[in-house]
Amino acid sequence: MPQPALDVFRSLDQALAAAVARVSPSLVQVRRRISGGSGIAWSQDLVISASFHTPDRTQIGVARNADERALDVLDAEVIGRDRSTDVALLRVPGANLTPAPVRARGDLAVGNVALAVGRPGRSVRASLRAIGVLGTDVDLGSGHTLAEYIETDRPIPSGFAGGALVDSSGEVIGMNTRTLVRRTDLAVGTATLERVIAELLAHGGIRRGFLGVAAYPVQGGGALIASVDAASPAAAAGLLVGDILTHIAGTAVAGPESLRGVLAPLADQTVDITVTRAGATQTVSVTLGHQT
Repeated sequence: MPQPALDVFRSLDQALAAAVARVSPSLVQVRRRISGGSGIAWSQDLVISASFHTPDRTQIGVARNADERALDVLDAEVIGRDRSTDVALLRVPGANLTPAPVRARGDLAVGNVALAVGRPGRSVRASLRAIGVLGTDVDLGSGHTLAEYIETDRPIPSGFAGGALVDSSGEVIGMNTRTLVRRTDLAVGTATLERVIAELLAHGGIRRGFLGVAAYPVQGGGALIASVDAASPAAAAGLLVGDILTHIAGTAVAGPESLRGVLAPLADQTVDITVTRAGATQTVSVTLGHQT
């Protein structure tokens, strides 16, 4: 290998090792009955991990020494979950954890080098990869949409779910998960993580906008109201069975699944809803409720 190329390779080699070393103190083991999983210290007493794999009461292993010869085992409790992002938020009282360095997606680009980093056992493990997709608005079904995600070029290793996807400087750009989209491993971006964590801390769950109707699809788009719940926001606003919902807060409603997705981020907000009633278009103001 020519010397200039060798120098570049050695520089990258050292940078990646430094990236792992930087984030390692913030990677914890999440202990499970059969095998270990990973988590990310978000603050001195908060850890995020993969919801699907994390029991309500569990233990985490924290490396206090650089040689990682032993883990400090601490009790942790899940204080909130969001299955639409696979995030579980754990509180570990008095843990004095090392919060992870976090980076917004910002100027990340497809082709950038990244590392999946986890602690499924005693030691931190890393897997080199490239960013393959910087995506938005992936439909997860049941009215849930993931606003932003990062997909790398290959699946994450076993035990890495709940661990970090980091950039070449060791800053966290996402949490790795393998349950959101079938046969696809994704990382939930840090902007979404910050929003979800704030909601879980405030409410113990993710509030989603509630209208109080059941609906059927309509040819050509829209959602036909089939029933209206008593004492619901829809009933208070005068929506009727047979109305066709076409827009909520300016966003088009393509059908019942779309309706749930459009309502989700609008909890407790007052919005304009456009309906077609007896062939005429009407707009009504509705103060939505919320569900968790």
